[in-house]
Amino acid sequence: MRFPVWRVGVFLAAAGWPLVWLYQALTNTLGPDPGKVLVDRLGLGTLILLLITLSMTPLQKLTGWAGWMAVRRQLGLWCFTYVVLHLSGYAAFILGFDWSQLGVELSKRPYIIVGVLGFLGLLALAVTSNRYSQRRLGGRWKKLHRLVYLILGLGLLHMLWIVRADLKEWSIYASIGAVLLLLRVPPITRRIPRLLGRKVPSATKA
Repeated sequence: MRFPVWRVGVFLAAAGWPLVWLYQALTNTLGPDPGKVLVDRLGLGTLILLLITLSMTPLQKLTGWAGWMAVRRQLGLWCFTYVVLHLSGYAAFILGFDWSQLGVELSKRPYIIVGVLGFLGLLALAVTSNRYSQRRLGGRWKKLHRLVYLILGLGLLHMLWIVRADLKEWSIYASIGAVLLLLRVPPITRRIPRLLGRKVPSATKA
């Protein structure tokens, strides 16, 4: 395995935050509604991990270091893990596993539907992230995994719907997402090596 220390470091960092938040909840340091805070943090963590995952290809092109790409799949799977925890927390702390309330929640908070669509997209990417799926799907694999751009849009829309009154933080994530998407536009992608004054090995888009 290449870059073992780097891979383990990324794993520990991604695994550590939910444990820290859970500890804070158990020690009553998340305020009067720790369940909601956990759900919100896991949702935001999902979006941040998605942006970090999307940044791996541009970083590899900019630096030429293969370590970025070595952890891209792991980061994508952590993104899926966070969204599973986010939905589980919503079911436990918001619904109280009372599924009869789900219809009421959907009518009051339609952004939940957007979030579920994003989850389904991440599920499809997680299930097909292995080498077997790459071989099985062939050229269709890349097309399927371009869903990540749509998922990013759904995630940003989901957050926008929630924080309508305060767009400052949302605009930061949206701007980062826009830059990461622009860096994937072919004319811009081709200019990166020339701007650096060297030839950078090409990488698979994600």
